[in-house]
Amino acid sequence: MQEERTNNKEKSYRVMRTIYDVSMGALMMGVGVVVLMAEKWNIEQLLVWEPWMRNFFGSVSLLYGFFRIYRGLKQQR
Repeated sequence: MQEERTNNKEKSYRVMRTIYDVSMGALMMGVGVVVLMAEKWNIEQLLVWEPWMRNFFGSVSLLYGFFRIYRGLKQQR
């Protein structure tokens, strides 16, 4: 009985962690896309940044988002 509760807690934690990782990854990828598309979409708050800084931050955000999603889905198995 105790093992079953512990096992259910572990499964529940893994599912919660997966949802958290995937949602945070999607959020970071969204930030990356917005930053990279700031010039095309004419977002004035981001246009004050230097172009190399926008490209660097947007790329890093996209890569980190992909990593979070990959890690979340990889841990589920």
